[in-house]
Amino acid sequence: MTADIRGNNKYINAWAFYDWANSVYSLVIASAIFPIYYGVLFRQSGVDTVAIFGGTIRSTPLISYTTALAFLLVALSSPILSGIADYLGNKKAFLKFFCYLGSLSCMGLYFFDLESIYMSLGFYFFGLIGFWGSLVFYNSYLPDIAFPEQQDAVSAKGFSMGYIGSVLLLIVNLAMVMKPESFGLPADGQGSITAMRMSFIMVGIWWMGFSQYTFAVLPKGVTSGKKLTKQVVFNGYNELKKVYDALTHNLRLKRYLVAFFVYSMAVQTIMLIATYFGEQEILWPDDTSKTTGLILSILIIQILAMIGAQLTSKASSRFGNINTLIAINMVWAVMSVYAYFMETPYQFYGAAAIVGLVMGGIQSLSRSTYSKFLPETTDTTSYFSFYDVAEKIGIVIGMLLYGFIDQLTGSMRNSILFLIVFFISGIILLTRVPRNLNKV
Repeated sequence: MTADIRGNNKYINAWAFYDWANSVYSLVIASAIFPIYYGVLFRQSGVDTVAIFGGTIRSTPLISYTTALAFLLVALSSPILSGIADYLGNKKAFLKFFCYLGSLSCMGLYFFDLESIYMSLGFYFFGLIGFWGSLVFYNSYLPDIAFPEQQDAVSAKGFSMGYIGSVLLLIVNLAMVMKPESFGLPADGQGSITAMRMSFIMVGIWWMGFSQYTFAVLPKGVTSGKKLTKQVVFNGYNELKKVYDALTHNLRLKRYLVAFFVYSMAVQTIMLIATYFGEQEILWPDDTSKTTGLILSILIIQILAMIGAQLTSKASSRFGNINTLIAINMVWAVMSVYAYFMETPYQFYGAAAIVGLVMGGIQSLSRSTYSKFLPETTDTTSYFSFYDVAEKIGIVIGMLLYGFIDQLTGSMRNSILFLIVFFISGIILLTRVPRNLNKV
């Protein structure tokens, strides 16, 4: 791969277009249609548990544990895979592999049912692996196709394209679910369920199909022609260890990372389970209202997340990054308590609006704060790899704890209330982060 491709709009557009292709997974599968479909399966079967691995487990802990396992695999394997891809110069081959794994798994969700629970969870599991695995290699292209001063704008362009594309497909899917007769499906509940299953196929086709432009344009990389050795395989872990060792000499970055790890654990967990919570715990008038209301809530969150990111950016300029993060975590803590008591759809819409505002803000500000705290002369790739792995490990712990408390107490409300511990701990840890730029 040569440096002269950087700044070329042809490659920048092709890179950003992959966000258009794959973001439908995170919105339609992870956040909207699949959680609703998952709840419908259990409700129609008249059960809230499933027999698996010689025991029984409730529906929500089951999906929490499966999600945690997928994130654990991605967290453990991404340093190895990214190191191999960089050494061999074939990151596009890895990007393709995970794209096809994820998109085909999404199509496989069409066959998701409780009678074939192992196969069904396998499709869900590998869909997660495909999406998050592909992002490892997708993100690694950014410094190859954009100069440092362009990277913020290029990254934002990808995010914007992903947002637009995913919302467009979700609107189509919503129309299919709400008006199945307009798409040649039965005008009843079964028609809506079929529409949900068809949505999974549409996501897979969209993801795989639109990715072809990205694959056709992005460079393959330069093949080294060298043999793959044990040292190369574990080079990614060696780089992470170097970052970990370097943190002992950077008190501010170390304390910030610990705080981020703690509060991000709770934030990411809520984002992943929000729809499952709304599907199971909110008192909707009927199934049609439930489906419409949950998808509407997701759209509210998506739209307000962009506004929240802008408002948070202005707040951080005035009050400072750490103070703004402390304030946002306070809002999240209050939301955890509020969620424990909310029951009506309108209460859920209100929660969705607030979550949207603080979700976009805390994600964008957390990453930019981390970037500001990095040493001036360092390998930023390794530091951000460490950041990403820490975030994913946090998700694993958060989802496991959430699922365990849900299974133990029989209520998702207890699980979400418990998350307040992480937000309060995060606030306390953030107050210990030195504000002085020269203090280490």
